Amino acid sequence: MEMFLSITVGVLFAAGLYCLMLHSVVRLALGLVLLGSATNLLLFTVNGLQRGFAPLVPEGEQALSAPFADPVPQAFILTAIVINFGLLALLLVLVHRAAQETGTDDTRALRTELKDSEQ
Repeated sequence: MEMFLSITVGVLFAAGLYCLMLHSVVRLALGLVLLGSATNLLLFTVNGLQRGFAPLVPEGEQALSAPFADPVPQAFILTAIVINFGLLALLLVLVHRAAQETGTDDTRALRTELKDSEQ
């Protein structure tokens, strides 16, 4: 299963990098989302696929009973998901506003528009 997840991470990273190289702002945003998802899946895979109990100490006991899941990678992944969602929301607003102002989402046209407005 870890091999399948590793291949999936590679495919997501490749697709994200490919989208970043295209000349569309919408595809740029999609590429950043794919890179964020690939990073989350990478953290999940590196943690290892193991079954365990929730890391909660039962009432009246001093320590956790083995096996238990490591909460740190779970916290990292949840935090990364929230940050990725916030980044996506910001990018969608910026893309929508840029498309309203210029009528295009092509990065080359936006760059030309910016140079023309500076002169």
